[in-house]
Parts: sequence; C-alpha cells; structure tokens
Amino acid sequence: MSNDSLFAPPFFIAKCEPSGQQVDAWADQPLLDSLESGGVDWPSSCRNGTCRTCLGQMVSGSVHYEIEWPGLTPEEKAEGYVLPCCAYPDGDVVLKDHEF
Repeated sequence: MSNDSLFAPPFFIAKCEPSGQQVDAWADQPLLDSLESGGVDWPSSCRNGTCRTCLGQMVSGSVHYEIEWPGLTPEEKAEGYVLPCCAYPDGDVVLKDHEF
C-alpha cells in the first residue's frame, strides 16, 4: 500500500432524482466537479457561486462552502438550494435533477 492511499480524501455518493444518476462525490472538490466527472450533464458557467447557473435543490444531505458568500439567499438555503460549483459534500447527498 502506498502512502498516497493512506491519505486519500474521503468520498461520498451524490445521487440525482428522479433520474437515479449516481456519482462519487469527493470531499475535497466541489459537487459540480464530481457530477461532471461522473457524466452528469449539469449546467454551469462561472464556477465561483455568482452566476447561479448551476443552482440546484438538495433533497437530502449537507454541504459546506469555502467562500463566505455563495450567492444564495437565506430563503433559498432554507429550501435546500445549493450551488454545486462551490459546494463541498459533508456526506452523501441527493439532488433534484436539474430542469432545463
């Protein structure tokens, strides 16, 4: 076993409903990166939480942000909305499929 595997970041599961698409969601990268790496076609633009193109609703789970202002209103946060471009998973998450 290499030293790299001893220090690998944890990963969780990000699932989209109702499509059932599921991907590995790494704790050290934004959800959007994990979604895209897993083949989920999720809209995005700025990748810093200001344009809101990637706005999605989280059904279950929790995330945290490494920026002070992630571009969400208090009401949106209360309703479970997240910005996957700058949201880091704290565990398994379920997101509503993005509607185009």
